[in-house]
Order: sequence, then structure tokens, then C-alpha cells
Amino acid sequence: MANCKGGESWDSRRIRALRRHLNLTQMGMAGELGTRQQTISEWENGEYQPRGASARLLSIIADRCHFEYRAGPK
Repeated sequence: MANCKGGESWDSRRIRALRRHLNLTQMGMAGELGTRQQTISEWENGEYQPRGASARLLSIIADRCHFEYRAGPK
């Protein structure tokens, strides 16, 4: 079980799982993060990975909502 803390990277499946754990749409998550819905879509499609402040914010949110991620088969 991978807990999203520290220097762990945010891949597309982990981002989608966090969003679903929070019961948010892409638009809702974008609003919470102060970004565009398109950005969330690009992260979830693997076009880009969040970095810097965005990655840190995702880690903080994951920690506070006790999100634990288990990687499943692709």
C-alpha cells in the first residue's frame, strides 16, 4: 500500500483514485485546486504529471483525507 506522502510521484491512476475518493468530478477537483478541468484531464490521461506546488497540494490533500493508494493491474 502506497501512501501519498513525501516524494512519491502522482501518476494518472493515483490522481483519478484520489479524485474518486474525494467524490469529485474533474471540474470539482479543478475548482478545489485552483486549476483548469483540462489540467485534471491531462493528469488523468497521463499526458502530464503534476509537479511542484500542485504535486505537494495533492499530497497534503491525500494525507488529510487518509487516502491510501493500492496500485492494481493496468
